[in-house]
Amino acid sequence: MPDLSAMDVIAPNFKRRLSGVTSTVVRLVPLQAQHIAITACAPVMPDHVPNVHWSKLLTMSRHGPSGPRVWHARRNVEMIAGLALRAIGKDLRLLFTSASQRQHTGLSKALIRRMDAVIATSAKTAAYLDRPATVIHHGIDTEVFCPTADRVALRRTLGLPEGPLLGCFGRIRTSKGTDLFVDAMIETLPNHPTANAIVMGRAVQKDMGFLDGLKARVASAGLDDRILFLPEVPVWETPKYYQALDLYVAPQRWEGFGLTPLEAMACGAPVVATRVGAFEELIADGDTGTLVDIGSVPQIVAAINALLTAPDTLAQWSDAARDRAVTGFQLQHEADAITALYRQLLGA
Repeated sequence: MPDLSAMDVIAPNFKRRLSGVTSTVVRLVPLQAQHIAITACAPVMPDHVPNVHWSKLLTMSRHGPSGPRVWHARRNVEMIAGLALRAIGKDLRLLFTSASQRQHTGLSKALIRRMDAVIATSAKTAAYLDRPATVIHHGIDTEVFCPTADRVALRRTLGLPEGPLLGCFGRIRTSKGTDLFVDAMIETLPNHPTANAIVMGRAVQKDMGFLDGLKARVASAGLDDRILFLPEVPVWETPKYYQALDLYVAPQRWEGFGLTPLEAMACGAPVVATRVGAFEELIADGDTGTLVDIGSVPQIVAAINALLTAPDTLAQWSDAARDRAVTGFQLQHEADAITALYRQLLGA
């Protein structure tokens, strides 16, 4: 466990379950730790991520090794915690990263106003803020998220089916469009006898009925051996599931930024995605994937059919998707830009 008295930056992640914030902290903090004294503060982190328990926050020294510390929040609860720590005398510079592309609640606006600096993950996100923000795009560790040398062998290791494999990962709920993916697969797979699909993720209690309904639709279509529902896996195990895919589908109805298409592209899987979040910035339509209208199952089906019936195009797009992730969305660029902002705040 890191010594908090030696830390200049704390990156809290108060959610135990897998989330976009968890993924971001897991990937960024080890890179940033090479250049600045930073630790996560989370219930669960993989061993390679510096991490302290939240209980240590109350007893940590007022100042960091060279003066103030940076508290980098990514949720309302973490902004509140930073403000509370400052209220009891901890010398903190408060930083918030916003990925939301919708009007903020009154609470969020009030909290954001009290931050010392704000990061927006895209220009669209920045437009929803009532104050200036530094735009820093998310990036991907393209050495971790990379194509596999033997996709067939990997599928066998993971217990996944042979043939063209399509996937949709993340929280199972209406906003993520999981039902759109399932409906598209029910329509598509009968026309492609060797293809299969996987849905991987978790449904919270309030969405269990939604998930049960999806499984019932799949069973009714007689496709429960070809549309598989897999449990959520730790964020550090997700790359191999992307590597197993031929095509990724991101059917979200709403999204803040949305890392999953970028993760898939880095692993060589072209993407069919709706025009939400930052997807239009990530995907080169007609080169690394296809963009479709929100909620349109027919457009998703048409895009998938076009690629499954054109294996040469699918292979070309696979290479182009990998190249785009490597050249335009390196995780190191994101880490360096955020670290530079940390140094500005520490200097101030």
